[in-house]
Amino acid sequence: MAGSGFTVADLVALGFFAMAWLSYHFAVERSSAGPRSLNRLMNRHRYAWKRALLTRENRIIDANINASLQNGTAFFASTSFLAIGGSLTLLRSADEAVTLFSQLPFGLETSRLAWDAKVMGLTVIFVYAFFKFAWSYRLFNYSAILIGAVPERSLGPSEAAELAAWRAASMNTVAGRHFNRGQRAFFFALAYLGWFISAYVLIATTGFVLYVMWHRQFASDAVAALSRGPWPDGP
Repeated sequence: MAGSGFTVADLVALGFFAMAWLSYHFAVERSSAGPRSLNRLMNRHRYAWKRALLTRENRIIDANINASLQNGTAFFASTSFLAIGGSLTLLRSADEAVTLFSQLPFGLETSRLAWDAKVMGLTVIFVYAFFKFAWSYRLFNYSAILIGAVPERSLGPSEAAELAAWRAASMNTVAGRHFNRGQRAFFFALAYLGWFISAYVLIATTGFVLYVMWHRQFASDAVAALSRGPWPDGP
């Protein structure tokens, strides 16, 4: 412990960080509360979109929607790749950075070994995000192909058209799931930055990020917008 530069508080904070990430993942994607989350509510509209696609002869609008989703994914993939380079750059100026962070409010003395380990941990988070965004980009590409494969109902059996639309919706949903996981990694990377100041700051930033993400998924105005009936009386 002493030789590694990590304290008990560091290990507790890192454990809290990992548990927060895993718990949030479970709550949104695995628990019984998941269907009420913003992500899962929007998945229903992905399927509704693909069913509406069946009624259109011209699929340009559907291709444009898919392209906009893919372009947004490409932006985040590029950003995560730059973040990987930026975090690795921190290793080159480790001595100066250690001195700087130790002088910040609540900052504690840390060793070069501990600093390098923290930087590598941050790099791993951005690498994870890059793989998620890159895979999501590829899946949106597949989704575009599946959109093109959806036949018009007038040209074939309705069952075949429904199945093709379901496949396109399912692929789009999987692409969106991986995009959400990559974006989740970005949010937790912000919380992870608190560890460079001290373990106590990491606990605080993790709790704050966890609350913000939970609120957006389960109690935000975006969730309320999906729960409203047709055409409310007021804004």
